[in-house]
Amino acid sequence: MRSLRFLTLALVVCLAIPVSADILKVTIDGVIHPITEEVVDRAIREAEANGDSALLIVLRTPGGLETSMRKMIEKIVASKVPVIVYVSPGGSRAASAGFFLLVSADVAAMAPGTNTGAAHPVVIGQEKVDEIMNAKMTNDSAAFMRSIVATRGRNVELAEKAVLESVSFTEQEALDQKLIDIVAKDEADLLRQLEGRTITRFNGETQVLALAGQPVRERVMTLRQRVMNWMMDPNIAFLLLSLGALALYAEFNHPGSILPGVVGLILILLAVFALNLLPTRFAALTLIVIAFVLFALEAKYTSYGVLGAGGVVCMTLGAVLLVDGPIPEMRVQWLTALAISVPFGVIAVFLMTIAMRAMRSKVVTGEQGLVGEVGVAKTALDPEGKIFVHGEIWNAVSEAPVAAGDEVRVESVDGLTLAVKPSTGVTPPAE
Repeated sequence: MRSLRFLTLALVVCLAIPVSADILKVTIDGVIHPITEEVVDRAIREAEANGDSALLIVLRTPGGLETSMRKMIEKIVASKVPVIVYVSPGGSRAASAGFFLLVSADVAAMAPGTNTGAAHPVVIGQEKVDEIMNAKMTNDSAAFMRSIVATRGRNVELAEKAVLESVSFTEQEALDQKLIDIVAKDEADLLRQLEGRTITRFNGETQVLALAGQPVRERVMTLRQRVMNWMMDPNIAFLLLSLGALALYAEFNHPGSILPGVVGLILILLAVFALNLLPTRFAALTLIVIAFVLFALEAKYTSYGVLGAGGVVCMTLGAVLLVDGPIPEMRVQWLTALAISVPFGVIAVFLMTIAMRAMRSKVVTGEQGLVGEVGVAKTALDPEGKIFVHGEIWNAVSEAPVAAGDEVRVESVDGLTLAVKPSTGVTPPAE
């Protein structure tokens, strides 16, 4: 009986323990930001929950945000599952923040034809930084690098140079100088070289890797993550903001359309969400608002294009200054800014011109449409009588006597009676 209970308990325990022997793979392709941070965090949690043998991060990045990079490293060094960072394929790089991620892994690997390094910190939101602040930032990043590399048993002095002097390394240079562990031509070659290799985890424990023949399970981004990752491109964020503003512009010029207003509001909210996660200079939005004002003034006053051109310049500068990323890939490009601002300016001025003309045009219907019209007296007005105007016969009153057949001009409308005055020099409308 006791043996049966023991076997039952052992079976329950075995079923409760994950027995997956897979290698979980995730690809980071692009800049480092909060969405890539989320992808790595969830991949590590999934690998731990499934009891996977290792987590393979295929990395190709020009760099990114330091805050996101530090949080990703926190997750990597605390992972219960060995983390392998592999810069691949050939022609890829792991620069700036990517270099930190590479050397923080349990296993750092690169493919032939790749490079890494250039990890000097860049200040966000300032054009110039005083020497003391620059020294503080650089020393802080260098100390962070030393703490990671020393624990991993890699070349501390050389890794520090990547931070202090922005030095870059090819895959062979990094391998020869003990910055990375392996150069592998592909993933199969990487796993073959890692088979039976003893690694030292960040907490000091040793572990023997047994990865040969184990299936690789790839974790792809969810639809939400793919959409958010797409929106995190500053050029896309600016495009969404511009299209949303143009849609609202159309709604204000044509009240009651509803659809442009709804679409515009959604696009602007998406843009604000992305800009909130990016290093955004919200002061640059002032330039974009000024551009709208100039577009409106161009439609109202005759400036021969000066105000419109000024609006395009303001919108272009506002776009370029909108996102102040640490790398060019995290900024709005000049070409994008011009390609959006010039057509936007033309369309905005066109829409505003139509609206201004509509406001200035004379009302031709209802009571307002009768004022100023010229008609013919059907009967003598002394002071009351009948007139023919707008294809209709109206009761009319005139302060001055009007003979039948004379022309009169409508001055005002009082119910069903028109106040008129004698008019000359205008051909009366046909009956």
